[in-house]
Amino acid sequence: MADCTTPLTGTNGFCRDCLAVQDAPHRRCQACGSPRILRHAELTELSLAHIDCDAFYASVEKRDDPSLADKPVIVGGGTRGVVTTCCYIARINGVRSAMPMFKALEKCPQAVIIRPRMDHYSAVGREIREMMRSLTPAVEPLSIDEAFLDLSGTTRLHGSVPALTLARFSKRVEREVGISVSVGLAPNKFLAKVASDFEKPRGFSIIGAAEAYKFLGKQSVSLIWGVGKAMQAKLAADGITMISDIQNSDEADLMRRYGSMGQHISRLARGMDNRRVEGRSSAKSVSSETTFNTDISDREELTRILRRQCERVSARLKSASQAGQTVVLKLKTKDFKSRTRNHTLADPTQLADRLFSVGRTLLEKELDGTKFRLLGIGVSDIQSDERADPGDLIDEGATRRAAVERAMDKVRDRFGGEAVELGLTFGSKSKRETKPD
Repeated sequence: MADCTTPLTGTNGFCRDCLAVQDAPHRRCQACGSPRILRHAELTELSLAHIDCDAFYASVEKRDDPSLADKPVIVGGGTRGVVTTCCYIARINGVRSAMPMFKALEKCPQAVIIRPRMDHYSAVGREIREMMRSLTPAVEPLSIDEAFLDLSGTTRLHGSVPALTLARFSKRVEREVGISVSVGLAPNKFLAKVASDFEKPRGFSIIGAAEAYKFLGKQSVSLIWGVGKAMQAKLAADGITMISDIQNSDEADLMRRYGSMGQHISRLARGMDNRRVEGRSSAKSVSSETTFNTDISDREELTRILRRQCERVSARLKSASQAGQTVVLKLKTKDFKSRTRNHTLADPTQLADRLFSVGRTLLEKELDGTKFRLLGIGVSDIQSDERADPGDLIDEGATRRAAVERAMDKVRDRFGGEAVELGLTFGSKSKRETKPD
């Protein structure tokens, strides 16, 4: 085993459990005996990663209730009656995401069924995302439990190459959050996403630039982003089932057959992906809207709906650590004419209370007896939440309400989104509302 001063190279590797650098090609770590040795010719060169939490919702439930550790857990059910996600024990029994619950229980009748707690999962996801941002500002979330990271130029900052920094991160998440993650390290986003699916759970896989073409050629076309069942059928009809079939095809010919999708699959099949990791969300706005089953003009009913919309927008902003400075109200009349009203705040906000206060003022001005078929609220001028919602020296009530909302968020994070409701929204869902966006 090498000592702590031994430089990491593409030939010696390191132990993923104790992080000791290995100076010989042993199958087990010479320090702790672990078989999880990571070696790769491009180990010290690669810096773009995809991190994916393992069976995230189910893992959080098992963390919160240790009695579930050795049991098959399915998160889902409710009105849709489908599997949202499941743990690896349930997967061994054939359970899969989006499977109807009755089929899942046929395959795994001993499974423990848990209703989703999305607010709680979002809170855990935010905690992990902040840990990611301690590694690099170039973090691009794909969902609450996965993200791309670009660690270029961070070697001096962390005192180690990105591969070793990511291994430390994985151990930290397990230690401090209580769930595991899988890491994919590669030259670009496509290959990193593919790599992170290997060896789950607790995986750490590398696809290097030199091996990408040969590796991809052995895979099914279904591995390529955007190639769903319909596209697979279309490709299969033309004799294309493996990525090697695409590699052996002329890009111009693929474009003639499949348009822009032809160029897309041609380049990814060759491991080419020039997209950069976007450290900040490119979204220009965050909003929520509902189309009604029947038109509504009643002030109280519209106000209750507006409050729920504000809470949804607030939750999305908080989950993404974002805030917006311009509040936008959207209405659509029964004859499909749109009305858009906005108000720019002195400071950006992510609080439902502030959104509702402004949104209600905007709504009141439009309530002239007109019947509306759609109501939406949102924010634009999206930015980081670092400057959001400073204390209000003039309106002390606003400051108190903000503190109450933060306290409510903590309760919801712990016990679920419906654990605390305001009198305005409690049990008040209109029968005329369709499912919101």
